[in-house]
Amino acid sequence: MATDLAQRLIQWQRQHGRHDLPWQNTRDPYRVWLSEIMLQQTQVATAMAYYTRFLARFPNVVTLAGAALDDVLGLWSGLGYYSRARNLHRCAQQVVAEHGAVFPRTAALLQTLPGIGRSSAAAVAALCFGERVAILDGNVKRVLTRVLGFEADLASAANERALWALAHDLLPLLDLQQTMPRYTQGVMDLGATLCTARQPRCEHCPLADLCVAKAQGRQTHYPVKTRTLKRSTQSLWLLWASTASGEVWLSQRPTPGVWAGLYCFPLFDNLPALQAALPEPYLGALQAGGALRHVLTHKDLYLYPLRLHLPDALPLGFAGAWVEPERWPELGLPAPVRKWLTAA
Repeated sequence: MATDLAQRLIQWQRQHGRHDLPWQNTRDPYRVWLSEIMLQQTQVATAMAYYTRFLARFPNVVTLAGAALDDVLGLWSGLGYYSRARNLHRCAQQVVAEHGAVFPRTAALLQTLPGIGRSSAAAVAALCFGERVAILDGNVKRVLTRVLGFEADLASAANERALWALAHDLLPLLDLQQTMPRYTQGVMDLGATLCTARQPRCEHCPLADLCVAKAQGRQTHYPVKTRTLKRSTQSLWLLWASTASGEVWLSQRPTPGVWAGLYCFPLFDNLPALQAALPEPYLGALQAGGALRHVLTHKDLYLYPLRLHLPDALPLGFAGAWVEPERWPELGLPAPVRKWLTAA
């Protein structure tokens, strides 16, 4: 089955897979790595615009390593999961400092770099260098568990290790410089376009007659993972202070914490805390803005902005600074803050 599956995937990718994504048709590890990091927790359509802008600003690992973190976060702003951007910057600096600006050629060494996990390391190594290593992102887990009828609960680390081993056994054996990039891209493409979570298009799948899940009529049963994330909620009050000339008061968020490292309106746990932080003459000028629910991975944030319009850039008495209207768009801002400022 393994040889047949690999050959089918390779042939299918050549004829029917995706070929027009901006990070395809290259063996440049910088470009592939950048796409892998951006595609973690992000849809392809969203990542594409950011990818293009990143390459225009930072065309190689040297320019990215030499950039200020604020510039990187500014370009990342709105993409979410900002630890990815911080690790992206750290990784580029480490590649330059420790590897002479040349990405390591093996998945094992790539995994030693900041922000590169096992599957992302394997993707770079397989796509760029033809290494015989398996990837196992969300799409690939779905494809393989369905084809193999792998019903073990992936909430268990031991079961996930077993699936890694099976994924490795299915890899091509010959002409790896050509087959590994094509196979790796093929299994990703299959999961993204045909073997989807809710409505798989089995009638077009090159593996349909090999697929245990299809034979069972239980495609949506796979993959099995019982552990669910426990979501929490948090309410935050934000001071949105601005001047007649368009300056806004922003402070950089501490690390770790919500929106770590980004520039944000000052945050408070409740309204009395916000009011206590302001000089008393300003309290009467506060105006309620539109409340907003903002969804993070494990948490729902309920945000309550209070607007403060001042005639000039007067001191507010706590951490932060006035930022000119032409400068704040370049900073790393949380998505809700950018949305409010853009709409103002």
